[in-house]
Amino acid sequence: MWTLEEIGAPYELTLMSGPEGSGEEHRTRHPLGRVPVLEDDEGFVFESTAICLQLADLHPQAGLLPPLGTHARALAYQWSCFAPAELEPALIEAAIFLRSDPDRAAKARERFVTGATAVACALASSEYLVDGRFGIADVLISTALSIPERAGFPDDVSQDLKAYVARLRERPAYQRAREREATAATAS
Repeated sequence: MWTLEEIGAPYELTLMSGPEGSGEEHRTRHPLGRVPVLEDDEGFVFESTAICLQLADLHPQAGLLPPLGTHARALAYQWSCFAPAELEPALIEAAIFLRSDPDRAAKARERFVTGATAVACALASSEYLVDGRFGIADVLISTALSIPERAGFPDDVSQDLKAYVARLRERPAYQRAREREATAATAS
């Protein structure tokens, strides 16, 4: 939703209950019954990173991706993939095993901190991850970096990264997306 708000594209938000999400109809949209799913004129696209990259490609005027074929574009892909490949799995594992296997959870948290440190190093000389400009990589990375707070691991994110996330959450598009999500949730 944040990306849709950044590009200024009209969209319709559909919230589902657990049973709806695991139903046959939704499995035609996502074979594992998960969200998010984007429906476009040609069908469905799932996975957050794929959705965000596709939307940025369809709306180049928004400037969320550097030009095709450039090193900056490769860095945008790199950081966009880093969030679901490196940051999120470690956080999920840590949360799942927090009580049943504290050692495993601690090791997973260490992997997250190592990944978060790599992000912090990339941000050491810039406000944003790629070319000193806000883009899709920032959407995806900052979203992953906000998970530890919700999962009960707020100390796993450095103060610099917390400031990065807080700064991005001040963006008007982010604010609109959260407002729209809250409105939809109270209406359903």
